[in-house]
This record gives sequence, C-alpha cells and structure tokens, in this order.
Amino acid sequence: MLRAGNIMTKNGISLLCRRLKAKGFRPSHVAEIGVWHPQTSNIYQYIQDGIRTTLVEPEPISIAMIKSEFMSLDNVTLYECALCDFNGQVELCQRGSSTFVSSLSASPAIVNDNYDVKQSDKFTAEAKLFSEIDDGTIDLLSVDTEGSEWFVIKHMTSRPAVISIETHGGMYVNPYLDKLQQWMDEHNYILWYKDKSDSVFVLSGTISVSFIDRIRHRISNLTIAFKAGKKRLGKIKKNCLSSWIT
Repeated sequence: MLRAGNIMTKNGISLLCRRLKAKGFRPSHVAEIGVWHPQTSNIYQYIQDGIRTTLVEPEPISIAMIKSEFMSLDNVTLYECALCDFNGQVELCQRGSSTFVSSLSASPAIVNDNYDVKQSDKFTAEAKLFSEIDDGTIDLLSVDTEGSEWFVIKHMTSRPAVISIETHGGMYVNPYLDKLQQWMDEHNYILWYKDKSDSVFVLSGTISVSFIDRIRHRISNLTIAFKAGKKRLGKIKKNCLSSWIT
C-alpha cells in the first residue's frame, strides 16, 4: 500500500537489513507491504540475494517500476492491491511518496504536511485481506501503509520473527498504535528498536535484545520526542505568524 521513501540506507542497504545481518539472522521468506519505488524497499538487499519475496503495492506508477526492476527475478511475487479490512475496492490518495487510504483521519502527509486530500490525487485499487495471500511462512515483514498498518497485522497468518511497522515520524503517531502494541504483547513480540519512522518488533526467543539495544532504544525515544516537539513548535510559530499577517 504505501512507501514514504524514508528508509535509512547505507550503500543501498537499509538499517533493518544491516542490523539483522549483525544479529546473524537470515530470513527464508520476506514480505513488504507498501513498496513504493524499488530502490526504497526496506528489504531490497534480501530481494537481490534471492530470498523468496512477497511484495504488495497498489499505486500504478510504482507497480510499473517494481515490475521493471524485479519481475525478471524468480524469487519475487507481486500483488497489485491494497491490504485492508475488507475485500472489494478502496479509494486511495497518492501524494508525492505517500499513498494512503483517503478516508484516514491521520497519515504522515496529513499530520506533518497539513495536506488536504484532493480529488485529483485519488485513485481506486483492489482491496484484499492479508490472510488471502499470506501462506504462513513469512519470517520477515515490513509494513508501511501510512496509517493502515493495523489491518495488515490483524489479518496476518504468519508469525514472523521480525516485524517492522511505520508507527511515528515528526508529529505523526500511527492512529492504531494502541491496537498494534496490544497485538504485539498478546503474541509475544518485543520492541527491538525504533528509527525515525518505524518500530521493529521481534518474536521472543528468535533475536536477542541486548543491553546496548535497550540503550539505543532510549536514545531513539528521546530523539523522536525532540524532533516531534521541534516540529510542533515550528507549526505553532507558523500559525502565529500567519494570524499576525492577516
């Protein structure tokens, strides 16, 4: 469903792939829901390594780019749809690098950029339940659907060792964060780390969360809170200036 294009990469390898490599973890089946462009894929390295890959993306231009980049690879399966809480058709909005369900009250584009949904940015895509394409073997899942990540997790069949979800960024907080956290707790997942937009959870007993990992997590929380506060302050100043001018 969506990619915000904010993957932290080094030499073309995402932070997620680098940290998993450092832990000695090598998945056998990876999945990414919301790919956007191929080069921004959170699991790009694993795709290139020949790991079995499931990709889901509804946006037509991104689909064409993904096909051009990956469809010659035998290890990649692409589903041209949006994963939702129902089957049928769903109205999406595409704004820059962000694609989201148009009926959402909160997405990064809406919260951080004050974006008002425009009719010209809307398009319709097929909607599916994740359970219809998840065969239960995924052991690494990355989800970036700009606010509707919960509906992917809710209908997931697999129990991946690693789950990366967009949960925050600037002033934005995932509107279903409480439900996501409750699901993680109930299914024995532990928060491993956060980057500037994603929270990465690991199934208890699969990847050890070290003391250094916990220290990094605390630092990340402080950094995320500082950046959110800075952005809110900037927004307040901008609104005050605008009111003063008018």
